[in-house]
Amino acid sequence: MNAKTLPPLRLAAALAASALSAAVVGTNPPSLPLTVERIASLPSAQQPAWRDYLGRSIKQRAADQKLLADERKKSGVKEAPVPPEARGARPMPLNSPAAWYAGDDARRRADHLITFQTPAGGWSKNLNPTDHARAPGEGYSHDNTSRFLASGDHDSPAESHWSYIGTFDNDATISELRFLAKVVTAADEKTSTAWRTSFMRGLDYIIAAQYPNGGWPQVYPLDGGYHDAITFNDGAIVNILTLLHDIADGKSEFIFVPAEPRARAAAAAQRGLRCILQTQIVAAGRRTVWCQQHDMLTLAPTSARNYEMPSQAGGESAGLAIFLMSLRRPTPEVVAAVQAAAAWFEKTALRDVAFRPAPDGSGRALLAAPGAGPTWPRYSQIGTDRPLFGDRDKSIHDHVEEISQERRNGYGWFGDGPKRALDRYATWAKDFPVK
Repeated sequence: MNAKTLPPLRLAAALAASALSAAVVGTNPPSLPLTVERIASLPSAQQPAWRDYLGRSIKQRAADQKLLADERKKSGVKEAPVPPEARGARPMPLNSPAAWYAGDDARRRADHLITFQTPAGGWSKNLNPTDHARAPGEGYSHDNTSRFLASGDHDSPAESHWSYIGTFDNDATISELRFLAKVVTAADEKTSTAWRTSFMRGLDYIIAAQYPNGGWPQVYPLDGGYHDAITFNDGAIVNILTLLHDIADGKSEFIFVPAEPRARAAAAAQRGLRCILQTQIVAAGRRTVWCQQHDMLTLAPTSARNYEMPSQAGGESAGLAIFLMSLRRPTPEVVAAVQAAAAWFEKTALRDVAFRPAPDGSGRALLAAPGAGPTWPRYSQIGTDRPLFGDRDKSIHDHVEEISQERRNGYGWFGDGPKRALDRYATWAKDFPVK
């Protein structure tokens, strides 16, 4: 089953197709995790691969936790040190001159970085793994728990003090591998042995985390909830696939990767591409774009945090379209997907408006601004394309002014990502015109 055959929007309270606005137009349901029970509902031929995947994930999570617990017991650590936080910073620069990666600073950072690699092979997010070497018993992650948790919150971790270990969120794991590759390439084989080993473990981690249908979860080993969903949010899968393509091509800093792992990277990238094509949303018989997250089994759009509902996501879809246009030899299926996305971007563009602070001080609002734009809503209802806005209480609204001031001011409800995709499309379409 794929997204083409499923209802356009799965909300606990279906959004009414009314011309009039309502204060609340729906309630955001939780995203379903991958479970043995859900796997049992699949066609029998599909079940073994999914059972194997889930079993490996559970086993790996237990092994990761046991290793840390054993470290703490052996070292007598009662209150484990917390790694340094790094939100918005880039402790692993990826655009420095080539000579810098051969220097002492880069090598010191690489030495520290590999100590924070989880037993599974990934890294957590929002931490600085280059500040120091991880001490015995020190955690693999900073505290990633939301400050706004309430009872039944979609963002509640399955286990306290064990979340996003490891993850592809916020470019985690991918940035670490790209940095290591640059340091490896700048060193001789003997000097770079530990960094090479860490890089190859990270590549194995990416391939192990890939679902049987080609998608990737946000967190692996699986953490439950929306973290198990196929995650396009913040470019997670685009970042993975771009790295895999670079490895498969043996580009400059990846020249050290042997042929067999490069072939595995290419195969994983091809499976990931198929997943992108299968998850493109179809409404009223027409392809549109993608959701931020899709259910790993049904491929249907699904929710994430309380205020992130099943919908068409403009920003993530723009990133996916740009990625598809970067492919050197796009298939007819890829061409059709890009053309459909571009048509949707054109159709849903908002002009002569801007999302800015309201004059009355009530918070940001969508205001008239002649000449501004185009801009796009972060979320649009599947089937009607009208903008949707969520709040921390899981309520869904069709006007941004109706949600709490905290969410109005603290989230990017509009953006111009699709414009960048359309700018790229203007050139790309000359080679692949609509027939």
